[in-house]
Amino acid sequence: MDKERNTVVALVGCGYWGPNLIRNFSSLDKAVVKWACDRSEDRLAHMQRLYPYLDTTTEIDQALSDPEVDAVAIATPVGLHYRLGMQCLDAGKHLFIEKPMAISSQECRELIERAEEKERTLMVGHTFIYTSAVRRIKEIVRSGDLGDVLYISSRRLNLGLFQKDINVAWDLAPHDISIILYLYDQIPETVNCQGKAHMAKGIEDVTNMTLNFDGGGYATIMSSWLDPNKIREMTIVGSKRMLVYNDIEPREKIKIYDARVERPPHYDTFAEFQYSYHYGDIYSPHLNQTEPLRAECDHFINCIRTGERPETSGYEGLQVVRILEAASESLRNEGAAVPYSEAITAVIRA
Repeated sequence: MDKERNTVVALVGCGYWGPNLIRNFSSLDKAVVKWACDRSEDRLAHMQRLYPYLDTTTEIDQALSDPEVDAVAIATPVGLHYRLGMQCLDAGKHLFIEKPMAISSQECRELIERAEEKERTLMVGHTFIYTSAVRRIKEIVRSGDLGDVLYISSRRLNLGLFQKDINVAWDLAPHDISIILYLYDQIPETVNCQGKAHMAKGIEDVTNMTLNFDGGGYATIMSSWLDPNKIREMTIVGSKRMLVYNDIEPREKIKIYDARVERPPHYDTFAEFQYSYHYGDIYSPHLNQTEPLRAECDHFINCIRTGERPETSGYEGLQVVRILEAASESLRNEGAAVPYSEAITAVIRA
């Protein structure tokens, strides 16, 4: 594409999240949103009131046939991601898909293959990877300030919003999975998941997932649509220090605790064995206050213009969906451990 002109974007899906994408793409100097697509005429009318310059349509083909459109962002229910994504790639458009990327790893692989065949940028909307908090946590973990990471515990809880087509793990856990993979920088060996469907048969509204990594890495993810309090918290326990990331906290999102458990290096009898507990200071590192969704949209546009691979490419999207598939299989088998497929691992590392 001509790098002298703005990248032209079409947005598909104007429900809960789509308007946020329109706002952020529109705020960029190098991009302009031309089309908004949705099945609902009411939603389209609402978007046009907010952004009078938008062209609107209920038929995606109308936007895809526009030669000015360079890229499409999809923010529809996950069951539509694959079909719409393939349409966009076949039309020669760069593609941004909200999480989760698709409803199966097979669909993810086909989207990746089509994007590579068409030489188009494919990016998945794992927004938390672009937050200043998560990036700072990555720096802290890499620096060794926490020591060896013993385990990660994450809770993403709230009352609603209930989904009709996916369970709470598919709805909420992709955020936590993407962060955990980013911090560990590896994929798990096995996945366990247990849960219950209280409100709608066959759609779990509370789940508890466990990821086991090579070398002893361990993470748990609790997800719920039935909790009275909105909680967005991740705890990273290290051998030297501990870190708590509270995304709801307006200012001090990260707190580092100089706390740990120590065991005696030598003892002759069990009676001599005593744990010691270290309690030190608590501090909160400064974070630059930037909107992660804007950073994510900007990264997508830059990747289109430079040809670089996105940080959250189709391969990262595939990793998350494969873990969700393993979790679903574990749910069907009462929480039994499900190995992460060797075949999928080969595809990701290729």
